[in-house]
Amino acid sequence: MKFTLGIALSPLDQLTALARTAEECGFDAIALPDSIFFAEQVDAAYPYTPDGSRFWNAETPWPDPMVAAAAMGAVTSRIRFYTQVLKLGPRSPVLLARQIGTVAALTGDRFGLGVGLGWSPEESRWCGAPFADRGARADESIEILRLILGGGMVEYHGRHFDFGRLRMSPAPAVPVPLYVGGHTGAALRRAARVGDGWSSAMMRFDDLRATVARLGALRKEYGTDDRPFEIQAVCVDRHGLDGYRQQAEAGVTDAIVVPWRSFAADLGSKQDALRRFADTVIHRLP
Repeated sequence: MKFTLGIALSPLDQLTALARTAEECGFDAIALPDSIFFAEQVDAAYPYTPDGSRFWNAETPWPDPMVAAAAMGAVTSRIRFYTQVLKLGPRSPVLLARQIGTVAALTGDRFGLGVGLGWSPEESRWCGAPFADRGARADESIEILRLILGGGMVEYHGRHFDFGRLRMSPAPAVPVPLYVGGHTGAALRRAARVGDGWSSAMMRFDDLRATVARLGALRKEYGTDDRPFEIQAVCVDRHGLDGYRQQAEAGVTDAIVVPWRSFAADLGSKQDALRRFADTVIHRLP
């Protein structure tokens, strides 16, 4: 099993030091969250809390994940970075391909792209994109990203996006892995069909285990079960050595963890928590 550090809600001035410490401790990757802005009023409930409320406020820091990956990549040499997850709905896939190619080059191809549709209508509408057809737009966006990032002169003519022959340089030296997030049936089907993995939000173990089994069935249905596939999980009720062993037995390949008790903890406390987690879990699991 691999371990990824979740840095959501951490102050920006802690990020590079946390990246260095996580690399020293043996973490495989850092998960980069995405929220474009905080709308005072929203037309939809947040899907991953029991009451639909957001667990952050207008002052909570949300750095652009591409910029954060480049900054942390500059002070590390091994640890990887992936978005968990980047909202495709509000973004132009052509401009996004430009950012991804640059970050992949600057980090030495240590970048992976986790994507989702985005839950907030305001984030799509106020960035100039429709919200209602975000699923179909996301499918085309994924096709475009893989096309452009594959290198060479390409063109695309779809229902939602259309462009003539173009080339972006630099293209990644190796394919950027694409992970699909979301808990809905459509999201799971998209992950099984086109993803290199699936990324969860907060889930209880029994729900996680059932979802992993469902993904396995869908991959067989789509004929993609012969390809490597990551299961990136945020499990809220299985921790410690036994808990992570249970996650691995359920099919989790990458556990996303936040080892500190408070997002507001100072840098030294968070670094100490990383070292304790490495000593008690990472270094004791095969």
